[in-house]
Amino acid sequence: MTATPAALSARALLLDMDGTLVNSDAVVERCWRRWSARYGLDFDEVIKVVHGRQGYASMAVLLPDRPMAENYAENRQMLAEETADMEGVVPVPGAPAFMDAIADLPHALVTSADRALSDGRMAAAGLRMPLTRISAESVGASKPDPEGFLKGAAELGIDPADCLVFEDSAAGIAAGLAAGMRVVGVGERAPAYEPTVCVPDLLRVRVVRDGDGIRVSF
Repeated sequence: MTATPAALSARALLLDMDGTLVNSDAVVERCWRRWSARYGLDFDEVIKVVHGRQGYASMAVLLPDRPMAENYAENRQMLAEETADMEGVVPVPGAPAFMDAIADLPHALVTSADRALSDGRMAAAGLRMPLTRISAESVGASKPDPEGFLKGAAELGIDPADCLVFEDSAAGIAAGLAAGMRVVGVGERAPAYEPTVCVPDLLRVRVVRDGDGIRVSF
């Protein structure tokens, strides 16, 4: 990968939630560990798949011969379990100040969680919910499909090339790049998936208005 730029310019920011703004790993691992045991699967292999995707899409990868109707049904159960479990959900370091800094700038949440789960996790982490949100109910295809990010850009009225994505997972980074956007990879998982820029968390990310655009420095 080429040298990391000191700053990037954009007209809108599109933000993943889990692993990017909110650390929900404890809950995700509890739920998927139970699921793995139910089907006799290796949890260490399962957890490599599930980050960033909607549950039904992860199940389709992990149980490729199972009818999709069963994946959708079990995904609803999984979402209910996750929504009822907020123990250990905390903000990613730097997320509160980051969200404060972008309050008056064009931005949207683009998450594989549904509205109830994203409401719960953002509240548990003490983070403001963006006015524009693309959730699981908003799309027909899960990340790594770019649909969610393209819908986020469209709702904000910004060309995809002028959007900057913040993501942590393989599926999410692939989705952002497939949408024709630049991607800031957040956290220890991100560098392996070759985003435009990598940061360990949001502590050193600075966002300011720059004319009619946004300048993000690292």
